[in-house]
Amino acid sequence: TSRGPVKPPMDSGLFVGFLLLLSIAARGSSVSTPLVLWHGMGDNCCNPLSMGSIKKMVEEEVPGIYVLSLMIGKNVVQDTENSFFMDVNEQVAFACDKLGQDPKLKAGYNAMGFSQGAQFLRAVAQRCPYPPMNTLISVGGQHQGVYGLPRCPGESSYICDWIRKKLNSGAYTDAVQKHLVQAQYWHDPLNDDLYIQHSLFLADINQERVVNDTYKKNLMSLKKFVMVKFLQDSVVDPVVSEWFGFFKTGQAEKAETLQESTLYKEDRLGLAEMDKAGKLVFLASEGDHLQFSRAWFNATLLPYLR
Repeated sequence: TSRGPVKPPMDSGLFVGFLLLLSIAARGSSVSTPLVLWHGMGDNCCNPLSMGSIKKMVEEEVPGIYVLSLMIGKNVVQDTENSFFMDVNEQVAFACDKLGQDPKLKAGYNAMGFSQGAQFLRAVAQRCPYPPMNTLISVGGQHQGVYGLPRCPGESSYICDWIRKKLNSGAYTDAVQKHLVQAQYWHDPLNDDLYIQHSLFLADINQERVVNDTYKKNLMSLKKFVMVKFLQDSVVDPVVSEWFGFFKTGQAEKAETLQESTLYKEDRLGLAEMDKAGKLVFLASEGDHLQFSRAWFNATLLPYLR
């Protein structure tokens, strides 16, 4: 009986090649976007009780992810010291150079900054669009600065006391601005003119003097800008700065939200457009400054990294 034409078997080499292509495609589709971390004041990239723990936790939860925890300096000691004393603009330039030279980031990355590290990563987004930052997660970042250091974190209470004295005596003097990190995001609502004129870092990235269209365009290229506020925060004053709010100008008691601010109404950073487009995300944690559980982190922040 006739069985009809017999189809020739697929060439084994072609079949193996086909399977290989499928395997590569499957691996490619599951590759996670790299993550860049920047620590806060008095910390460093690799502290096993803080950033080292965060890095390890993300790597466990997102297998195969590349996580770079930024070290500003040659070692962890320099990294810690630089969080107090290295000009923020120089720190941002250092970070931009490091990110630009990392081949694993060239297709884009997500960023997560803790406390002042969140402000600094926002400056990276505004000033250094390549490699592209996709999502910025600000964990307790003070985007409108601070007016007070109620509980300065860090190993040395002496350093914290010294910083307070310097800020209270002359935050906007050239010497203090140049050599003290916290002065560069000190925002005195009672002396707004001094702040706008002399702030070397925050007034620039918040477009207080002139509107830099490149800053605005670069920030608006983010897919998401996620801001976490700690509801029991005893470090950041005012706490609403973590959601880009601040004290109303001329007094230090009544705060206003981002949406009530001139910065938003004039849209100097593009935040109003981003808000309308659903790119701004405002999250809250019940804890004190940078205090959160692994369960909260996994449920709340990890979805923005997958």
